[in-house]
Amino acid sequence: MTMNQPEQAEQPVEPVESVQAVESVQAVEPVQAVEPVQAVQPMQPMQVVQPESAVEVLGTEPQPGKKDRRRLRAALRWVSAVAVFAVVGTGAAYGVTRADRTDVPGLATHSDGRWEYPTLVKAPLPSGSPAPFAAANKVNAHYADLRRLVLPAPRGATADAALRGTDGWLATKDFLALYSDKADREELAGKLADYGLRHIAARGWTTPDGTHTGIYLLQFGSATITEKLLNTEMITQDAPAYAVRGADTYLRDEEFPDAARINDVLLAPYAEDRPYGDEQVRLAYLAAGDTFGVIVQSRKKEALAVPFQQTVTLQSELLD
Repeated sequence: MTMNQPEQAEQPVEPVESVQAVESVQAVEPVQAVEPVQAVQPMQPMQVVQPESAVEVLGTEPQPGKKDRRRLRAALRWVSAVAVFAVVGTGAAYGVTRADRTDVPGLATHSDGRWEYPTLVKAPLPSGSPAPFAAANKVNAHYADLRRLVLPAPRGATADAALRGTDGWLATKDFLALYSDKADREELAGKLADYGLRHIAARGWTTPDGTHTGIYLLQFGSATITEKLLNTEMITQDAPAYAVRGADTYLRDEEFPDAARINDVLLAPYAEDRPYGDEQVRLAYLAAGDTFGVIVQSRKKEALAVPFQQTVTLQSELLD
């Protein structure tokens, strides 16, 4: 962030709209605690360096006597003190408006339940390959390495070794193990083969609060295939067609915020319906170009909505 210094001290200070969202600040808004500073011309007192200037302030003759010199020294001390307070006050205003909320006592905000993920960087595209939703990409294919498009685990989580697969690719049978009914697994295996499944990338972890997350990305030949898979195979009557282990019945997650959805990604979020057993399951299906995503979270007593929404949104962004 850069700050343009005023050419003259008399220039007014422009307000800053937001402490956290400022990208380019021309000047600093004084806070209420230092309002008296606003009326002070910070640099003007520093110009009072010649005795005759101080004399003019006191309204005395150009050649002061002993008593006048005492007045002169007193005046110089006061204008110097004013200059110091002006500089300190302006600095305090800058410090409060510039600092993060968590750095200022009394302004720290409590966590809203979101996890701390590492900085997300999209996988690089091969030279000459278009982005998945570029106009030149007619089938909305992801040309980047799918294994690098899986959301990384948040900080403090323990990785699920069972979802690492071989060289980062998960076997189809390991993905199908997500579903509880044997007949469902066999039927779904046939459908995945018919739709031309290419490979599966996955990752899983458990956070300190006991929430277990599994993310599965299945890549096919085009967006047309994944959209059909989502709308006609994986969902029936607005509910998951195949029961995931740990949950039998689901309701559409109507509380999933629209602001957390990504425009190019088709999303169907669900939450296990009550009454559920020892743990609750949340499930999301998404179609992003040629990639079909499955995100599952479970936790004893209740699978919290905020980390689920956060995980789904971040994974969608990586596929966008």
